[in-house]
Amino acid sequence: MTSSERTRTTNASTDQVTTTSASTDHVTTTDAPVRHVTLSRVLVANRGEIACRVFRTCRERGIDTVAVFSDADADALHVREADAAIRLPGSAPADTYLRGDLIVKAALAAGADAVHPGYGFLSENAEFAREVLDAGLVWIGPPPAAIEAMASKTRAKELMGAAGVPLLAPVDPGAATEADLPLLLKAAAGGGGRGMRVVRELADLKQELAAASAEAVSAFGDGEVFAEPYVEGGRHVEVQVLADAYGTVWALGTRDCSLQRRHQKVIEESPAPGLPDELLAGLAEAAVAAARTVEYRGAGTVEFLVSPRGRPYFLEMNTRLQVEHPVTEEVFGIDLVALQLSVAEGAALPPAPPEPHGHAVEARLYAEDPSRDWAPQTGVLHELSVEAEGVRPRHDTGRDAVRLRVDSGYGPGDLIGPHYDAMLAKVVAWAPTRAEALRRLGHALRRSRIHGPGTNRDLLVRSLAHPDVLGGRPDTGFYERHLDALTAPAAGERHAAVAAALADSAARRATGTVPARLGGWRNLASQPHRKTYGDHEISYRVSRGTVLVEDDTVRVVSVSERLVRLEVDGVVQDFHVSTYGQEGHGHEGHGREVHVDTAHGSYRLLTRPRFTDPTATTAPGSLLAPMPGTVVRIADGLAVGDRVTAGQPIVWLEAMKMEHRVTAPAAGTLTALHAAPGRQVELGALLAVVDTDPAPEDQPS
Repeated sequence: MTSSERTRTTNASTDQVTTTSASTDHVTTTDAPVRHVTLSRVLVANRGEIACRVFRTCRERGIDTVAVFSDADADALHVREADAAIRLPGSAPADTYLRGDLIVKAALAAGADAVHPGYGFLSENAEFAREVLDAGLVWIGPPPAAIEAMASKTRAKELMGAAGVPLLAPVDPGAATEADLPLLLKAAAGGGGRGMRVVRELADLKQELAAASAEAVSAFGDGEVFAEPYVEGGRHVEVQVLADAYGTVWALGTRDCSLQRRHQKVIEESPAPGLPDELLAGLAEAAVAAARTVEYRGAGTVEFLVSPRGRPYFLEMNTRLQVEHPVTEEVFGIDLVALQLSVAEGAALPPAPPEPHGHAVEARLYAEDPSRDWAPQTGVLHELSVEAEGVRPRHDTGRDAVRLRVDSGYGPGDLIGPHYDAMLAKVVAWAPTRAEALRRLGHALRRSRIHGPGTNRDLLVRSLAHPDVLGGRPDTGFYERHLDALTAPAAGERHAAVAAALADSAARRATGTVPARLGGWRNLASQPHRKTYGDHEISYRVSRGTVLVEDDTVRVVSVSERLVRLEVDGVVQDFHVSTYGQEGHGHEGHGREVHVDTAHGSYRLLTRPRFTDPTATTAPGSLLAPMPGTVVRIADGLAVGDRVTAGQPIVWLEAMKMEHRVTAPAAGTLTALHAAPGRQVELGALLAVVDTDPAPEDQPS
């Protein structure tokens, strides 16, 4: 910055924008002067994967670590990995990880000298940052004034417009016309897709505004919602920035985060593919301008929407470390957390960042069912094994060996509960070329052993091999167009069920391995054994150590308790079988949980109990909770006795940071309403009852 340049900054006490001049190349924020410190103990005000990630770098730098944990996280991996841990009583985020006062007290009690906020929770809360600083602790993040300036999306757009950053023109919802459609409604204080709605019909605008505002109040305590044009087929492209206290701002390439569900990212990559050099240069320039406008320090991300015609528009600035930061680390061979720590200690960045090399792709592995409206899944994670070379960023930028990295916050035996985000792990592949990185990541996910709740693993594998993704044409509407094909039943599931039944037979017949004879295909007069896995009923007989399967699509090669070898269409394949739980006592009202892993895919099978639980039946028209969660709201004005239409939303549940609608199964009358805002419900809890109208043929003449 030269003496003629001027920087805009937010005055924290008046919330007004003032203008300050800089007479040297060094910039000092208005919040606090630069001070040089040596960190010795860092508290991470977060949980799960990001807490483990920060701890890892702290250990390498010789810094002690402190964890905080809720009651639901008492045995969590981040607690086990920390040098010290302090309990935050309760399980709900509002009582624990969102209590800045308790976290500051914990830091002081543990003798920490700094706080790292991670991402989510209080990471972009300016008041929390000030509490940390006022307590005499080091804040490993941007100045509170910079957080505050970018906290409101409407305020951030004003600042970016004044700095010359391109914007989408806002639309007044009260004056919107058909010509303005489609519109995107967004919570001013939002993030992570919360409080966002796409409006395609003008008649729906009022209702969607109310719904978006209610969700924003629930998630952020601020119901302000604004509208802007919705860009069909746009790409979500962001620029990682890193700044020190002396005026140096790095723009660390681009990331494409277009593959999203519910406006939340699923697959990210760096660099963004297929963008012209002129556009890339413009994005970097705009990102640096955004950081300089608020006198930024530390790691942050400036997000843009790129239209199909290649026009970029500023979306928001995330004043924290992003979930997808590993792809940037892999391409640039750096450790962003280590650089955050250095900047917080008062160190200066080198004048320019390292040169980028190769391509990196990240997939977020979630415990969720994409085929059921992305419903989160809960239960015990028995095993999470992904072939990987390590978890550190790729420091040797000249090495061309394909590399895989896994960042996770869970270990074997951990419980995936309903209170927090459903992400199990981030799997990242780096390679010299994009095609190699995509192939390596898909291969690793396909061969992973993930035993426990259902996951989106198959969706990720199919997405990475989809022609639109391979061709470098990702956009934000990808899953809306292709979800049905990407979530179709997996081929080969019946063969996996055959293997599960044979392994079960071996386990029942002996305590050790009992190999079956080869090719025993014949009819016997005795009744066969039957085993049901989901929709697959498998029949087999056992005679003198030989297993006979009533299925002419496979030939049995060998059988043991854990490994079954079958010949399918002339190809011999190995099926590795793992069984959890006891018969009749499985998860979700099923019997045991069986996982079958093969070289071409994995399968999660649930056995059906031999006897039906009479309490499992419910009255027609009952609306049951599809997952454990919290009731966040009831349809406005709805009361018992009201008429409802088919598909009408009745109750909204929040689980794992996502909101889910429970709708009327058919037209009828609401005869019971058991849900109330704030109520915690378990899977299958009765929320409401709709007395549905009789079908036309059932009505009296």
